[in-house]
Amino acid sequence: METKDGFLVINKNKGCTSHDCVKQIRKLFNTKKVGHTGTLDPEVIGILPIAIGSATRFIQYLPQGKTYIGQIKLGIRTNTDDIHGEIINQKSWPKINDEKLDQYLNRFRGIIKQIPPKVSSVHVNGERAYKKSFRNEVFELAPREVKIEELILMKWDQINGIIEIKIKCSAGTYIRSIARDLGEILNSEGCLLQLKRISACGFDEKHSIKISDIEKEKNKTSQLIIPTISALSHISTLVLDKEEEINFWQTGRAIKVDTNYFKESKTFDYEKPIKVLDKGKNLLGIGFFNKEQTNINPKLVLNAK
Repeated sequence: METKDGFLVINKNKGCTSHDCVKQIRKLFNTKKVGHTGTLDPEVIGILPIAIGSATRFIQYLPQGKTYIGQIKLGIRTNTDDIHGEIINQKSWPKINDEKLDQYLNRFRGIIKQIPPKVSSVHVNGERAYKKSFRNEVFELAPREVKIEELILMKWDQINGIIEIKIKCSAGTYIRSIARDLGEILNSEGCLLQLKRISACGFDEKHSIKISDIEKEKNKTSQLIIPTISALSHISTLVLDKEEEINFWQTGRAIKVDTNYFKESKTFDYEKPIKVLDKGKNLLGIGFFNKEQTNINPKLVLNAK
């Protein structure tokens, strides 16, 4: 299958690890330069953007927000904070209406601190927490600050104790932790029943394809892969139209810029990464603005000389 640099958005099935997806894409496209944009737990379905070729170098510059639809089961606590773990406690849940439940969800909106699940990929003294947990080691995880941009109560099933939510959050947010902590706040227990990621890193379901369908669509490979430049549409652009500037760039030298360029462009944000293009709209790399010297300093250079 033809190899083309860019992003392929996989609609991941349950039971498949993020690494499994990467291995399959490497095989299908016959290339080693493949990487995912952030682990999606095996039991979670949905969007997993995968970078191919030089796009792997741009993963850190993608939008970091993610959106999920999930179900929380009240009355049960497990050692993994999801329904697939060992049950360690059970408790009844309160009789509560939608309005009151939504008020409790306010505690999880905005910038919050949460403790990751013990079975997670967080590092503890150089080792993943889940490895320590599987050995039944006793350890504590420090709270981490995350941002919940949006949290919508979609459905409340009082009889079965199941809450369905839609949540838009920063990278590093654990929905399992929210399930656990919500159960505690409601004087019950809670765990994640199921979870689907519907958007990640600027990509959503309309861009996605299942790995099993890629082979069927192999004649449309170029349509499946999203160009890197399109994935970076959220950051400002600087166009180099002189050969001398392009040569400077490709040899790792700073580019002098006219500050009027920033004043005239209402959308230009010089405090964040800047994608640099040539006049043919080809991506040259990523740079950062040096305010004191009014330079764009190369950070990532494609086709460096």
